[in-house]
Order: sequence, then C-alpha cells, then structure tokens
Amino acid sequence: MTTLTNPPGAPGQIAESATDEAATLLERLADRIAGQASVRTVYGEPISSEGVTVIPVARVHFGFGGGAGREVGVEKTGAGGGGGGGAEARPLGFIEIKDGTATFKPIREPWTDSVLPLVAIVAGSALPRLARAIRRRRRA
Repeated sequence: MTTLTNPPGAPGQIAESATDEAATLLERLADRIAGQASVRTVYGEPISSEGVTVIPVARVHFGFGGGAGREVGVEKTGAGGGGGGGAEARPLGFIEIKDGTATFKPIREPWTDSVLPLVAIVAGSALPRLARAIRRRRRA
C-alpha cells in the first residue's frame, strides 16, 4: 500500500501502478469473455425451414483468474500482475420444434454409439469363459 507522501516513481507508486494495471487487465478480460458467452454464441440462431425450427444446444465452461502485486519492504520494490482465461463450448444436440411440439435430439459421440457397445459385447462373451477357467483352476 502507498501513501500520498511518496514522490512520483517511488517504489510504492510502482507497485500501485502494477496493481492498477492488473485490475484493468482483469476487467477487460472479464468483459471480453462475457461478450463471447452470449446466447447467440452458445446456442446459435434458430433455423426454420418447411415448418420445422431447429435450435442448436451447447454446454459451455469458462473461467478466468489473475493476480496483482504490491510493494515489498521499506526499500525494496515489488510489482506484478497478470491474468488469463478461456472458454470451451461443446455441442450437445438441438431442439426441434415441429407441429407445435418441441423435442430435444442429442448429438451422440462415436465412442458412445459404437465403441462402448462393442466393448460390452466382447466383455459379455469373455466373462463366462473366464469364470469357467477360474473354476477349473480352483478344482485342480
């Protein structure tokens, strides 16, 4: 923290300046992220054709963080600041509005639709054989 008695360029004012710059950076970063996370960006515009309206649906995660600095000791100077953030959006599906009825239609991942059922089939057919082999070993 600084007092008004520090001359311009004194260590306290350097740290205060860094703190002010970090706060300004964080405010600008938060404004930009908030601007990108609008309803239109996340869900898109509804699309209508031949009596059917489709509204895209997505899951969004975002966050940001930052830091600031301060003066260290009586004669030492300290300064600092910084920030960062990011966002991720994944499509989940879409809402189909047709004949006055709204239906959510999920978008499935290839792993969910093909690989996982295949693994379940292989495991289901291998487990009885494995159980018989274990029983034979215990009897012997």
